[in-house]
Amino acid sequence: MKFNKAKGKVLHVGQRNPKHDYRLGEEWIESSPEEKDLGVLIDEKLNMSWQCALAARKANRVLGCIKRSVTSRSREGILPLYSALVRPHLEYCVQLWGPQYKRDMELLERVQRRATKMIGGLEHLSYEDRLRELGLFSLEKRRLQGDLIAAYRYLKGPTGKLVRDCLSGSVVRGQGVTGLS
Repeated sequence: MKFNKAKGKVLHVGQRNPKHDYRLGEEWIESSPEEKDLGVLIDEKLNMSWQCALAARKANRVLGCIKRSVTSRSREGILPLYSALVRPHLEYCVQLWGPQYKRDMELLERVQRRATKMIGGLEHLSYEDRLRELGLFSLEKRRLQGDLIAAYRYLKGPTGKLVRDCLSGSVVRGQGVTGLS
């Protein structure tokens, strides 16, 4: 398979990067201040704030469509729509681009706060109480849960052998993994 030179771009990373020009064969490769790969936007400072802003904007748009189009404010009407249409925007690849700053996390949390306020009968409750009543978690807890699930899947592997070895104690004795004896 040939490399498509027109699609290749250089992303200069770091503060003191001299930002040299590069070429592939005879063609110069274009430089870019940011790139999107697998749905994650990465800039030259490796700052993910822009990714958080985009995710919150998309989620707010979908939430606004739900608010305008759904007349019922019942839990049975809003919660499944939120879970299926809004939350994926807030959680997509969050283990990769995890919000680095508190203001980014608050920006994403505001979307969920807005969604829980839309549900009738819960307006008098605090945000934490609304989450508890609806069986939802804050986005920080969801992210931690996703991290734990990803770690478990990594350890489990395709056969689950490493987890079984860890639980049986054979890894500790050095029988399951070489170099641990």
